[in-house]
Amino acid sequence: MTKRILLASLYHETHTFVDEITGLADFDINRGDAILARRGDGSTIDGFLEVAEREGWEVVPVSDYSALPSGTADQAVFEKFWNELDAGLRAALADGGLDGVWLGLHGAMVTTGSVDPEGELLRRIRAVPGAESLPIYGVFDLHATFTPLMAEHATGLVGYRENPHTDARESAVRSADLLARTLREGVIPRMHVRNAALIWPPTGTGTADSPMRDLEALARQIEAEHSDIWAVNIIAGYSFSDVPFAGVAFSLITAGSEDEATAALTDLEQLATSLRELGLPEEWDLDAALADAKGKPGPVVIVEPADNIGGGAPGDCTSVLRGFLRHGVTNAAVAIADAESVRALDDARPGDIVRLSIGGKGSRLDPGPVELDVTFISRSDGEFTLEDRNSHLAAMQGVHISMGPSAVVEAQGIKILLNSRKTPPFDLGQFRSQGIIPEDLSLIGVKAAVAHRRAYDKIARASYTVTTPGPCTSALKTLPYRRLRQPVFPVS
Repeated sequence: MTKRILLASLYHETHTFVDEITGLADFDINRGDAILARRGDGSTIDGFLEVAEREGWEVVPVSDYSALPSGTADQAVFEKFWNELDAGLRAALADGGLDGVWLGLHGAMVTTGSVDPEGELLRRIRAVPGAESLPIYGVFDLHATFTPLMAEHATGLVGYRENPHTDARESAVRSADLLARTLREGVIPRMHVRNAALIWPPTGTGTADSPMRDLEALARQIEAEHSDIWAVNIIAGYSFSDVPFAGVAFSLITAGSEDEATAALTDLEQLATSLRELGLPEEWDLDAALADAKGKPGPVVIVEPADNIGGGAPGDCTSVLRGFLRHGVTNAAVAIADAESVRALDDARPGDIVRLSIGGKGSRLDPGPVELDVTFISRSDGEFTLEDRNSHLAAMQGVHISMGPSAVVEAQGIKILLNSRKTPPFDLGQFRSQGIIPEDLSLIGVKAAVAHRRAYDKIARASYTVTTPGPCTSALKTLPYRRLRQPVFPVS
């Protein structure tokens, strides 16, 4: 008989140390058939739909809520999502029943009313009559906060294995394949989690490097040696959420014994602890990096993790732009999210010189706007298609990206791409679509931590990760954590 699977998605990575509240207007929302229309867009939902199509499932789509990383989400957003999911779940159970639930999650959401909304979501699903024993599978981000409540109520959540997150869609396929396995074999596994006393900044969680490389290798070894363990997740954690279970964690899906699961999790935790210092990479002083880069063949990439858009920062900090100006850098480019400056150019014509107050509006840690006379070059609607369908942006938003109304200006040999909507720099199409050719530049400022590497490592002749003021600082001990469980995270 045809299996019926309910589909829903709630995706937000929440930075609790920024002031903004992320409201309903900040979320892109799809419902019903609009969710099914995501087939082919490269997202995690697309990955699930591929398996559903192959397995011949009847998909019952309910709601798909997604927002870019930003400040604490309004509890009202969560409740609206839940009300829609609850109604859809109850209706589906009453009208022919369900054989399972699949969820697209980020895993690091925090709301004004909950430090563990994903765990609460799973708990609420289990509390609906008829859903108590349904297989609940899903996918989540490597930078999630994985909690005991999530492990208790999920059947099998599968995390991304790569950072940069090139395998997000693939991970969704893996999770849906495990749901298919449960339906085929009639075996319902369980989840176990181990939360380590470790927090690493995003800059220390690239999977091409230790410690994540070593942990991922051990996870694959455990899967190969223990047939009852269906999947092992290495969770780097999201260090910009002040929640009890923030930090590094390990979870697994198993049909085997608790002792076997405990031993595997212990091995992973011990390895992580032994490698903990490798999760704290050093960063360059900005001026030292720019001095060292002078004269080197380009492109040279200046990476600014403190204003990491993919981590929830505003994307408008000005330190790198100021550094370029201070060092007389030319043939360079930066992208800055600044809707106000874009609007100020509404009447400009190519070649016009306009005085702008650029950036510095989104974080109190930033030195503030840069006052510049700029030459207006062009404007656009900010729409572009990803050059790389495996970009993490595809997993988040599909292959068609909107930066909002955008403009390109130039000042003292520096091209500045101004976007109305902050856009993580995970794809070269961001610049190229606006007439800026990344390969031809001497220096490029990039507001990211690790995820940019998929795009920029292909063209960079050199790369410097620099320390600047901003909300996604790698100096985690400077952040005002209040909720962390004890012991306090061991960060050097």
